[in-house]
Amino acid sequence: MTHKYKVGDTVYFTASNVSRPAASGTYEVIRQLPTDGDDCQYRIKSTTEAFERVAKESQLKAA
Repeated sequence: MTHKYKVGDTVYFTASNVSRPAASGTYEVIRQLPTDGDDCQYRIKSTTEAFERVAKESQLKAA
């Protein structure tokens, strides 16, 4: 399985209702992470937050 997004890409993150509350919006891909089952994962960062998040590829769209 290959990652769809590369480090430095800008993506739109949609928070899942099941997971912790998170702000939807544009984020930068900081790092590609190992897959979780059948979904690639990424470390992403918003310019409006002081911390990074982990997101599944299914939660991301090209910005």
